[in-house]
Amino acid sequence: MIKLSVIIVNYNVAFFLEQCLISVQAACTNIISEIIVVDNNSSDESCSMIRQNFSSIKLVENKKNIGFSKANNIGIEQAKGEFILILNPDTVLAENTLEDVISYAERQNKLGAIGVRFIDGTGNFLPECKRNTPTMGIASRKLMGDSKRYYASQIAENEVAKVEILTGAFMLLKREVYLKIGGFDEDYFMFGEDIDLSYKLLNNGFQNFYFGKTKIIHYKGESTVKDKTYLKNFYGAMLIFYEKHFNTNTAYKIMLKNALKALILIKAVRATGDNSPVAKKSKILFISKDPKKYEKIRSKLKSVEVVMSPNLPDDISLYGKIIFDNSFFTFKSIFQYFIKLQSDTILLRIIPKNTSFFIGSDSSNDKGEVFRF
Repeated sequence: MIKLSVIIVNYNVAFFLEQCLISVQAACTNIISEIIVVDNNSSDESCSMIRQNFSSIKLVENKKNIGFSKANNIGIEQAKGEFILILNPDTVLAENTLEDVISYAERQNKLGAIGVRFIDGTGNFLPECKRNTPTMGIASRKLMGDSKRYYASQIAENEVAKVEILTGAFMLLKREVYLKIGGFDEDYFMFGEDIDLSYKLLNNGFQNFYFGKTKIIHYKGESTVKDKTYLKNFYGAMLIFYEKHFNTNTAYKIMLKNALKALILIKAVRATGDNSPVAKKSKILFISKDPKKYEKIRSKLKSVEVVMSPNLPDDISLYGKIIFDNSFFTFKSIFQYFIKLQSDTILLRIIPKNTSFFIGSDSSNDKGEVFRF
């Protein structure tokens, strides 16, 4: 019997998807599992990459971009696992993540969904991995810049606790429960469907959990560009959520729509700025034990000094970028380094095992870096 089905909806993020799949396979080493990728008509090399490098993975190729909800529902229709994991392609799992989460899940009664701790590509904690129900009051305050009650700040980052709302970048639940509540609502094209699913679970007597004892990277900015279209989709999804689950009168709906339109314009302007960390030193540190890989990188980066070391040295102030080789360091240990090295001036990258590229992202508003060597 298959214990776990991992469902990944992909759209034009081939390199991030490849890194994600490498991490998922490592995390599934001791789990009877299947991986299903549903591709929403990517124009990049995503599908050819899967066919070439991951022959055991089931690939569903849609002829058009049908959105996150519909694509996940298609994947889950074909899934056979007792548990399903809804996972974004711009995530990286630690080797222990799935075993730890499933072990916890199996001890719970009335299990809804479980989420985990998120960090971004700079090692910073992402508070959206645990949220409170966005009532109209909480949402209104968030629109005004007060996010304190929107995020579940009452739960510590490393804690394990009941939570109301989880993020669709990582949601683990039983397949039978997902089907019982009707799965993702296909009225949502992208965004809001994870809030809706979490809320439906609670309303049907199930309990959601935040499991902060394990962490993943969520690059966040890869699947979507934070432009005006993104903002319209995001805040439009919130309107769908309120109309489905809350009694809203006509006057309130008009007020809310006008407030959202204003917010979209403001945030669209802000999103055009680049808030990525800036490396102030060009010297690169390559953490690896592979001299052949080192020479390839050095030959590609002729204008930059690249230094190889088997371990992280005490003095890292000389470097503007640090690249970790996953062939010698587990994802779990790399995550710890990311948290330790949080900096506004040092960029962090990973070479996934058995690949010839390094990858990373420094901002939720912009696409990350993929460097082939």
